[in-house]
Amino acid sequence: MKPGAGWAGWTVLAGAILLAVVALYFPYETGIRRWAEAFFGSGPPWWVAAPVLAGLLAADVVLPVPSSLVSTACGVLLGLWGGALVSWLGMTAGSVAGYWLGSKVGRRAAERLVRRQDLERVGRAAARFGDWVIILFRAVPVLAEASVVFAGALRMPRARFLVLSGLSNLGISLAYAAVGAFSVKVESFLLAFGGAILVPLAAMLVAMLAARLGERA
Repeated sequence: MKPGAGWAGWTVLAGAILLAVVALYFPYETGIRRWAEAFFGSGPPWWVAAPVLAGLLAADVVLPVPSSLVSTACGVLLGLWGGALVSWLGMTAGSVAGYWLGSKVGRRAAERLVRRQDLERVGRAAARFGDWVIILFRAVPVLAEASVVFAGALRMPRARFLVLSGLSNLGISLAYAAVGAFSVKVESFLLAFGGAILVPLAAMLVAMLAARLGERA
């Protein structure tokens, strides 16, 4: 692959997603806004929403849960601080579960949980960045799950894993919850949906940049 091919591919993908969101949203702006207002106004009580959302995020390590949308929904339904806390608890529970699964089954058997290509990609990044790969990939779809399983399979020190994953989860949860809470404040469903897409895209671009810089170092 040519040096700039990866960047070009992600740029085209990001642009296509944004154009699709705009094209789908504006023709139906009034209807979507009414639906969003009805949904937000009749949302479940916090004591129902909190465990459901946290449970979905915890299950993301083994199930195809759209974690960015769920974390944004935490901010929508629970506000900035409540949403960030619930998102952090769910993401951290999922991280611990992934680490435990990796430590129990080993690297080869871990390929049944996540794809071999993803484990190999995390392994190459870990060779350059060490344990910091947990932070590097924590907001990247698919690789986030692969990185915690990989950490468990390689027996990363538990205390260090908890610190790195916990801090990374906190930053990500605050970002998503802020987008969700602000979208309710300005009554913009597009902002919540767009934020849930753009945050992981930005994380993927940052991870690619770090990997390329690591290759040149």
